[in-house]
Amino acid sequence: NVVYVAVTVLSNSSRCTHLSAAGVGFIVVIDRRRDRWTCLKGTLLRISGWFPANLRLVLVLRPSAILQRTLSDVFFKLHKDDFKVPVIMLSSLADLHFYIERSQLTQELGGSQYYCHKTWISHRTDLESFAALVKRMAERLQVFGRELAETELPNNLLTASNLLNAQTSRKDSFKEEMAGALSQGRRLLENIREPVRRDPDSSLNPDQLENLATVFFFFLSLRPLNNLSLPITLVPPLLLTQFLSPQEVLDRVRSVVAEGHCLIDSSQNVDNTVAVKCDELQRVRENLTQELKDKRTMLTQAMELHRRLEMVCKWCDDGIYMLASQPLDKCQSQEGAESALSELECYLETANEKQQWEISTVWLEYENILNNELREQVKRAFEKKASLQEMFERRRVSLKKLAAKQTRPVQPVAPRPEHVMNELLETERAYVEELMCVLQGYAAEMDNPSMAPLIPAALQNKKDVLFGNMQEIYNFHKRIFLKELETYTDCPELVGRCFLDWMGELQIYEKYCHNKPRSESLWRQCSDCTFIQECQKKLEHKLGLDSYLLKPVQRITKYQLLLKEMIKYSKGCEGSVELQAALSSILGILKAVNDSMHLIAITGYEGNLGDLGRLLMQGSFSVWAEHKRGHVKVMELARFKPMQRHLFLHQKALLFCKRREESGEGYEKAPSYSFKQELSMAAIGITEHAKGDSKKFEVWSRSRDEVYTVQAVSEEVKTIWVTEIRKLLTGQLEACKGMDLVLDWFVNK
Repeated sequence: NVVYVAVTVLSNSSRCTHLSAAGVGFIVVIDRRRDRWTCLKGTLLRISGWFPANLRLVLVLRPSAILQRTLSDVFFKLHKDDFKVPVIMLSSLADLHFYIERSQLTQELGGSQYYCHKTWISHRTDLESFAALVKRMAERLQVFGRELAETELPNNLLTASNLLNAQTSRKDSFKEEMAGALSQGRRLLENIREPVRRDPDSSLNPDQLENLATVFFFFLSLRPLNNLSLPITLVPPLLLTQFLSPQEVLDRVRSVVAEGHCLIDSSQNVDNTVAVKCDELQRVRENLTQELKDKRTMLTQAMELHRRLEMVCKWCDDGIYMLASQPLDKCQSQEGAESALSELECYLETANEKQQWEISTVWLEYENILNNELREQVKRAFEKKASLQEMFERRRVSLKKLAAKQTRPVQPVAPRPEHVMNELLETERAYVEELMCVLQGYAAEMDNPSMAPLIPAALQNKKDVLFGNMQEIYNFHKRIFLKELETYTDCPELVGRCFLDWMGELQIYEKYCHNKPRSESLWRQCSDCTFIQECQKKLEHKLGLDSYLLKPVQRITKYQLLLKEMIKYSKGCEGSVELQAALSSILGILKAVNDSMHLIAITGYEGNLGDLGRLLMQGSFSVWAEHKRGHVKVMELARFKPMQRHLFLHQKALLFCKRREESGEGYEKAPSYSFKQELSMAAIGITEHAKGDSKKFEVWSRSRDEVYTVQAVSEEVKTIWVTEIRKLLTGQLEACKGMDLVLDWFVNK
């Protein structure tokens, strides 16, 4: 059963409105017409014991069923004193209307007043939630106000800016919450006024009028919060000074100070700290002006230092170029040596006073501006100058010796090897210097945190790709090879021994050359990046990094030219045999590098090329192929249209490849090879002379099922290849014979 409890308030003499009669007391109407006595009794006991206010009267519509009505009359008389409140039992709605007017009763009790309990609960819940929100906001506002009053104005821009930002953020947060609260209050007002909006002729009941008044009261409480403002500070005009020039900063400071004084003169409510801040800003402006003057003096000195260092470096570069461009063959004569010596001494005289200053003078004159980076630049410049002066002195001594010698006009003496040795040593020193510049000026800078933002993504963690094993090459030449070469200064004809002693270490150039295609490809991707350009600018190099990355390839090639010159001038001398052996070894390295560069370009071979043994020869040939199927020989192509194949002769196999078109630039322009056929050296034979052409020879399988007619570009090339293949086959035959002897020995034993 649904228990409906209607509560109304009456005055002592007459009924009145809810608002004016709040202290009079309550009359409770209990509708138990469809209920039992036991439930009615429990309700009366709970009301009498727990009702929170002054209860004047309880009107009960007793159960309508005959049995329950009888029980109610009987038991009510027995327990009447237990209820502790005045209770009147009513039999009908007409009896109820005698006590309470219809206008104050709801429709369920025969009255005319509209009432929805669900709506009343909804309004009451929303009203309490709104009241709690306003209370919380008021408390937080009080705390924020105390913080604003107690916070001391900061003494520097950063702290003041942070404080202003924090306070502004909190103020904006308060305003957002107030906007949300006001919106919630407006929705609550609309819900309370909903009956009047639906029916303009109706009116609000006392509960609705009270709720409406409560919401308006909270609206009045929110009005001060909506006008929240922060104390005046001098921070905003200075927030963006980091984007201004020094002069603009000074002008801005002067403007802010003027605004501060105007603010002081125009308002009596400004904190006295504003005047203090104005004085501080004025002092800051004066200090900044002095600092700018000092900084300008330092920058002027730095520019002068860089200019003088640039002059020294340019003098050194031009000097190296002059030494390298002197024709050594012409210096073999007395006239040529004297001419070269005169050129060298004239160049030394061109050094002006600013190029002759010493490093100690630099430390003393520019001590106040030298940082670690500038010190390194000065140190490198003077090391370069000292190295060049040493090269000049060596060249001058050699030229003086040559100029002092008397030449015979009838029987000219063959040029001596000293001049070649001088060139070898001077170019070796210059080579070591260039490698050091590249490693320090480019490679080391890739690990410099200050340069990291300039490195493009394609270049990050790619130092080993771009520079290969240049560091290993530099260490060998700087620590070992250059010093070893210098020990042969007085006996240049014996320098071949130095090359032979260190020929194993010179194999490191093969690794560098193998990596060169990858290095050049990466260089082309990053050549225009800011990092590369900035490094070149610091080094003051006229040539790009790619020119210096080519230096190791040029150097290993240069050795064989110098050795040939040395052999030419050392015929019949002690050490000529070692010179020839050194030349052969260097040529072997160059050939191995060249062969391996072709070998790594092979595509489509599914096995491991390393299993085929050492690559002995490689070259391009015209090839005709015949395959025997049963008793019939089949030509793959017409005999007048041979296949163009590139052959790779290994210790264990002969590979036939097709050369592809060259593409790209630089090292990437090298050809590539598509694998076509493999013949094991253990299962082939050779015919030295093929019919029809002295440049042809045949390679065939043991069963002669496959025959390849190979045509070289010349008889000389053919002879070299046939000889090498014969040598391999003979070696295999002797190895088999040796194995047979071993087997026979074991059998006889």
